[in-house]
Amino acid sequence: MSLEKSLLERIHEVGYKHALLNAVKHKGKASLQAVMSKIMAEIPEARRHARDVVDIVRGIIEEVNKLSLDEQLGIIKRNWPELLEERKRVEEEKKLPPLPNAVMGKVVTRFAPNPDYTIHLGNARPALLSYWYARDYKGRMILRFEDTDPRTKAPFPEAYDRIKEDLRWLGIRWDEEYIQSLRLPIFYGVLRELIKRGGAYVDKCPPEEFRKYRDQGRACPHRDLPIETHLEEFDKILEGYYGEGEAVIRVKTDLKYPDPSTRDWVAARIIDTSKTPHPVVGEKYILWPTYNLAAAVDDHIMGITHILRAKEHVSNTIKQKFLYDHMGWKYPETIHFGRLSLEGVMLSKSRMRRKIIEGYEPYIDIRFGTLSALRRRGIVPETIHQIILDVGTNPIDAYISYKNLAAINRRIIDPIAPRYMFVKDPVLVKITGLLEKHVIRITRNPSKNIHEEYIVEGPVAYVYISSSDLKRFIDKGMIRLMELANIECTDLAIENGKPVVTAKYIDNDVKTARRHKLPIIQWVKHDDYIPIKVLKPYGEEINIEHGYAERKLLDIDDGSIIQFYRYGFVRIEKTQYDIYAIFSHD
Repeated sequence: MSLEKSLLERIHEVGYKHALLNAVKHKGKASLQAVMSKIMAEIPEARRHARDVVDIVRGIIEEVNKLSLDEQLGIIKRNWPELLEERKRVEEEKKLPPLPNAVMGKVVTRFAPNPDYTIHLGNARPALLSYWYARDYKGRMILRFEDTDPRTKAPFPEAYDRIKEDLRWLGIRWDEEYIQSLRLPIFYGVLRELIKRGGAYVDKCPPEEFRKYRDQGRACPHRDLPIETHLEEFDKILEGYYGEGEAVIRVKTDLKYPDPSTRDWVAARIIDTSKTPHPVVGEKYILWPTYNLAAAVDDHIMGITHILRAKEHVSNTIKQKFLYDHMGWKYPETIHFGRLSLEGVMLSKSRMRRKIIEGYEPYIDIRFGTLSALRRRGIVPETIHQIILDVGTNPIDAYISYKNLAAINRRIIDPIAPRYMFVKDPVLVKITGLLEKHVIRITRNPSKNIHEEYIVEGPVAYVYISSSDLKRFIDKGMIRLMELANIECTDLAIENGKPVVTAKYIDNDVKTARRHKLPIIQWVKHDDYIPIKVLKPYGEEINIEHGYAERKLLDIDDGSIIQFYRYGFVRIEKTQYDIYAIFSHD
């Protein structure tokens, strides 16, 4: 080879570094083309030796790709930690666009969920954006529960606290908190003033009759009655004179407006709360403001300067501006962004409520896209932050696959999640010829260089391996038990309907495993395990996979996120009788 020694060493160093970085970026497998381009960019003189360099890089990539992802990451952290910091810094530098017409110290935002269920990933977008902007502009963020529909979108009594719990988990700290159902007298006062100004009226037309007028762009017979008449009718509503469906209060708009739904929209309606009592105020009120009235009024009273919400609310913004014009108020700056969907999980609140009736677990069912369910699956708040920061305030709808979400989550938890061994559908292996005592080190956390001693007594030992590894063992004839031994299969028998393998100890030399290209598999001692059930969501089903894990799992905290070697990341749930592992991702 015609390469000088110094050039050859540089190519090896740069190639090895970028092969590791590229492998970590692509699930442990480096790309020849990607590494070659990095070498040619950093070492221009290598270009005239391209053929030789390709052969060198192929060898480097073959060596790197044999390493586990943990080993690759560990080598980078030991030798080039600044590269990982640089990557992290670039990600952290991504910022949100500035708010329009924002004044430092004067910005007031709000997150206004309906407590008809807990919040999901889509709701996290307005919540986090509202919080981040309020924080960045040294302003205030308000949490407001919009719960003024005790019938169609009846609030769940426990949802108020669950929503707050999810927001705290996201790291959101709000400055003020309101519940709209406790503010009805305020809305009544605004309605009365709106009627006095000629901006609203009491309509007693049946809904079908009003729609005919509306669609024709004509006023209903009640619209232009004297203001005094409407004030009297308003008082009669509050006194309980009218029943549900007999009268509504409408805001006057442009009767020729292109969107018929905007024409004289309903601001308040009568609801018989004796049939559907409200969980906060019971049967105290019968006149309930609609979303557009309550939200618009509170945004003004609370001094909201910037509203961040989905573009599906564009029509509501238009409706509310008619009310603001009647009252002489200035409408807040409004940013409408696209819908955020997470493929493979359920985000529709109404659909989730229906599924609960079918037997799904409320709020935390791992088939749901609620924040509670994602948290249960081992998704961390930083992952949600990164997704919301990536989509920002873009008006285009964003479709996030669970695979992409998992990739972000994996990058965050991989350096900190401890490793344990787990075997699915265990198969017993009898190993003969062992030394009297094997003391091995199991890596718990490679990034923090945390290891734990493991003792296996000889000369005969029993371990469990996963049934999925049995065929590979039989076909190959040999296999490497991670950190413990290279073993050779000598017999396969069926006892009590289950396979039992007999194997003999060869050695514990890594070179032997490499020479024979042995699969490296995890295992569990037969006298040092606990049964565990892994819950995995598949569409609308939950698969339960049974296996054995190290007894050491008994020592970790409930709710811990860990990694099972060669299986994936899970979140541990402990009950009085069982230990469950909720599958996160591989």
